[in-house]
Amino acid sequence: MKRGTWAERSCKQLKQSRSNKQNVHKRSIFQKSIAIILLFQMLCISIVPAVAFAEGEQTQTKPPVKATAESLGLEVSSAILMEATTGQILFEDNADVPLPPASMTKMMSEYIVAEQVKQGKLSWDEVVTVGEHASLTRGSRIFLAQGDQHTVEELYIAMAVGSANDATVALAERVAGTEAEFVKMMNETAKEMGMKTAHFINSTGLDRGDMPEKYRPAGDDETVLSARDVAILAQRIVTDHPDFSKFTAIQKHQFRPRDKDPIINLNWMLESNESIPSFKRYAYKGLDGLKTGHTKAAGYCFAGTAERDGMRLISVVMGAKTEPQRFIQTKKVLDYGFENFALKTVISPKSTVEGTEKVKIKKGVKTEVPVVTQSNVNFVVPKNGNIGNIESKVDIKSEDELVAPIQKEQVVGTVTYTYNDGGAVQEKTVNLIATEDVDKGSWWRLFFRAIKDFFVDMFNGIKNLF
Repeated sequence: MKRGTWAERSCKQLKQSRSNKQNVHKRSIFQKSIAIILLFQMLCISIVPAVAFAEGEQTQTKPPVKATAESLGLEVSSAILMEATTGQILFEDNADVPLPPASMTKMMSEYIVAEQVKQGKLSWDEVVTVGEHASLTRGSRIFLAQGDQHTVEELYIAMAVGSANDATVALAERVAGTEAEFVKMMNETAKEMGMKTAHFINSTGLDRGDMPEKYRPAGDDETVLSARDVAILAQRIVTDHPDFSKFTAIQKHQFRPRDKDPIINLNWMLESNESIPSFKRYAYKGLDGLKTGHTKAAGYCFAGTAERDGMRLISVVMGAKTEPQRFIQTKKVLDYGFENFALKTVISPKSTVEGTEKVKIKKGVKTEVPVVTQSNVNFVVPKNGNIGNIESKVDIKSEDELVAPIQKEQVVGTVTYTYNDGGAVQEKTVNLIATEDVDKGSWWRLFFRAIKDFFVDMFNGIKNLF
């Protein structure tokens, strides 16, 4: 009886122990299940805002509503807006219509003179003797007399800041001998730049009838430019001569010590004018150029450029009704650009391209050379958007062209980036360059390399049989 009682008691204890273990296991499973459910709920709560945020970001990447002259409230004959580094057109209205540009013509004269200095054919401190033609030139001027002497820089400032016709003719004659020969240079340069409608008859932008009769060219044609051509010219000025604002941003200049009044810059939108009572309402942040123009036939014109947050825009308005209006209309165009677009860098200078970190070369002490991009690649994208839809294509030179010796920074190929924002496709090609010198290998090195390559190829051929 006692043994039975002990046995029964032991059996009950065993069952109880098993039951306790099962209960503990069940509680553990229950607790884990509760923890998983709570964790899932927490994740759901945190994910929903993230998804909503991501959806919000995607909405922001949609291109801005395409502007029209009506939506911007423009009152001009034609207009265009360009990003300077890419040449991307952000807005245009009648941009290909050839119109009289008035003194915006002088932008080409400025470019050619600056190129002459850059090439060493002129110097800023060279003294120029004024000829008869310049002394007879009317319109906006600094009253040069035949025989007067001034430096190239003094005449250039008078041309760029005060739009002085006589100073422009004096420089044209110094560069080419006569204004007629200088005009040939202007038209040739326009073709080289890809300007489609540009046609110059003088260096100043004066109408034919306002030129000195003795120096008036034959025919009845006039100077014409489209807004697009003016923008192309402006782009070349700011990219080929990045110090352009050294002249165009000058507010005023005392041409002669005896002059009663200084030359006043006709560009009311200069940022530096924000402290000038008569101009401060027109002063525009980041604006430092370029050129105004006015004749009866042209109306009031202005090619402006401004830089903000690393993006430089070029605007052109032609045929505004009044002097203040050319600046008011320009503000509308520039505001549209800066408020809706940004410049994004796809790849920086001296960066490696994924998948093309090295390029194979022949007959060198090395068989490969590291390569990087020569310059950066930028695209204009909708502001606050991300830069998606980027495709790249690498094009490496043929083996016969990549033969040692290879010099550092030698071009070995290109990479082309294409960006499609659902509208205009932007494409830019940049060179790939070697990062180091690679000397030609010695005869012995190349001989043993050839033997090695022979056996490697033979081994691979045998391996592929099995």
